[in-house]
Amino acid sequence: MEQRDPLVAVPRPDLEVKALLNAGRLAEANTLFDQVVSRTPPGADRWVRSAVLVNRAKLAWRLGRIPLALELAAEGWTDLDAEHADSPAAAQAMHALAYLLEGIGNRRAAVDMLRLAVQVARRANVPEVLGHSLQGLGGTLNFRAISSPPELAPGIFAEARDHLREGLGLVHEPEMRLALMGAYSRSLAGVGDLVAAEEAATETLRRATEVGDKWALAVADWVLSVVRRDQGDLVEARTLASRAVAAAEAINDTSLLLRFSLDLADICARMNDPVGESAALRCSVAAGRTAAETLQEGLAQALEQRRVAVQAQRLAVAAQEAAARDPLTGLANRLGLERAAAGLLESTAARGRVPWLVLIDVDWFKGVNDDAGHAAGDAALREIAQLLRRECRADDLVARWAGDEFVVLLGDSGSTAHDVGPTVAERIRAAVDGHDWTVVLGTVRRPTVSIGVAAGPAKLDQLFAAADMALYRAKRRGRNRVEVEPAVEIPEIVSGG
Repeated sequence: MEQRDPLVAVPRPDLEVKALLNAGRLAEANTLFDQVVSRTPPGADRWVRSAVLVNRAKLAWRLGRIPLALELAAEGWTDLDAEHADSPAAAQAMHALAYLLEGIGNRRAAVDMLRLAVQVARRANVPEVLGHSLQGLGGTLNFRAISSPPELAPGIFAEARDHLREGLGLVHEPEMRLALMGAYSRSLAGVGDLVAAEEAATETLRRATEVGDKWALAVADWVLSVVRRDQGDLVEARTLASRAVAAAEAINDTSLLLRFSLDLADICARMNDPVGESAALRCSVAAGRTAAETLQEGLAQALEQRRVAVQAQRLAVAAQEAAARDPLTGLANRLGLERAAAGLLESTAARGRVPWLVLIDVDWFKGVNDDAGHAAGDAALREIAQLLRRECRADDLVARWAGDEFVVLLGDSGSTAHDVGPTVAERIRAAVDGHDWTVVLGTVRRPTVSIGVAAGPAKLDQLFAAADMALYRAKRRGRNRVEVEPAVEIPEIVSGG
């Protein structure tokens, strides 16, 4: 049974959408909902935000916009923490979530969520919200009783009656009282108190007629048809049930339409009215098919939207990775090095070790380009990149800094040696010097490297400054050299260099 929200947390325009739905003005409801859903939920309170989002999810569901309903519900649900909730808005959000769970078909979870909403509403100590939560639980239990075995139904109806009676003692807002009164009348009929049920349903019908609430009209006519059926007045019962079905169709409430049309078919069967029974059953089947198709289509749309979102996320990640990688060598570029360096330096320092930075410059590279062409020069840079990967360790960060300059930031591999940097640098120098370059460069001069090494518990820019100084000294002292410059004076590093 459709649940109602009191005027707590939910903005007025959202309530106006619901009023249009209940009046059967679906096109207007859709138009207004488009305006409502584009507005950010008011306030900073997370419970209020959750209540507004899930309430909008419920509205989207009733409008048949299933993917949007699921998206809004998921966003609102993430803010809920039922264990620590004592907010009336939290109770509202749980109440609306239960409606969606019921629509999806997760009936047990829906009842559990409604019971939780009642608990939270009691802690919040706001009568209108507690009455609202009790209406949702009682109305849902009515439907459970109807579909339960005959021996169990009276007990479930009795529990629903008690919840709804308590709610009527708390609520003064007219619309909510209508919802409570209609559900209460059905539970009274379920426990066999037909006189009280008729009185409550008749009062609901009178008030609903005054305000033009087709939802309450549908419920009232339905309850009165049940009373007349149980009293044996099948002709009147059929008339009232037909009105209830027509009203449910007008407000596009599939759950009500399914229930009402089945009851109408039962009444027609008792009257030996096969034409009426067939028409009611066709209505029920059509409503069930519509509900299933709407849910299937909505879930398919939601799946497709999720697929597109995942694809977009992957493309964004790929673009970020591409922006941080040198297209020629496949190594990290300057941006990639700067992004990863902070974490590597931090983890190295956390283990009590000293970071090393190796700065490699390819000597005579301009000459290689001039003699063999840029394609050969590019091939030489790719060869050097492969040599760097081979000679460096798995945790080391290897990058092409610019042009013919490469950088290696040595990660923490667990080594306790104090000469890790110079050792790796010397391996790189020897690998470049001993590499067979004839395949790439033919008979032109072979590239060599000058290498500056720096170490110390310093930031990246300090390590770069020291390594650059060491590289400058290496170039001045001759080709294919390795020089070490501590970024901060550490005796072990100096002796290791």
